[in-house]
Amino acid sequence: MKRFRTLLARASECLGRGAEPIPSVDDPELRVVVEAFDETEAASATLARSPLWHPSSPAVLRHHLLLPANEREDSEHVLEEEGWAVRPGGRGQEIPSDDSRRQGRDLLAVVALRVQHLDALRCSQESSRMAGLAQRGRGLSLGWDALQRQRTGGGGRSRS
Repeated sequence: MKRFRTLLARASECLGRGAEPIPSVDDPELRVVVEAFDETEAASATLARSPLWHPSSPAVLRHHLLLPANEREDSEHVLEEEGWAVRPGGRGQEIPSDDSRRQGRDLLAVVALRVQHLDALRCSQESSRMAGLAQRGRGLSLGWDALQRQRTGGGGRSRS
């Protein structure tokens, strides 16, 4: 029931803005508009430097995680309860098995995806949440990116 309420709240939030149809996390028309893989950079700076991001449009927030194989199901269950879709893949696949960040652990690369409107506070909160979830299981949170449908007729945000 909690998951249903979470999904309903997210859908209502997106619909309430009335700007565009809500994308699916699997929408093939989505393109990366923001990338945040430097943990020292503030979410506000990350969003501000993106010329492709449209603040008024819903986006798919995608966190890249390395989760221990023996903790994967528990972590996925927690994420799904919070309205996240979990898929194999992401930046974790690019890290070789002998990389020091893996420390000899059997880690699986996954992405957690959810449709929402982005702002610096939410991105920062979600990033902290993912880092905590990953660390609890001795995994890693590698960063996040956001995807939106590409608009025709020009770039993203206006820089006033």
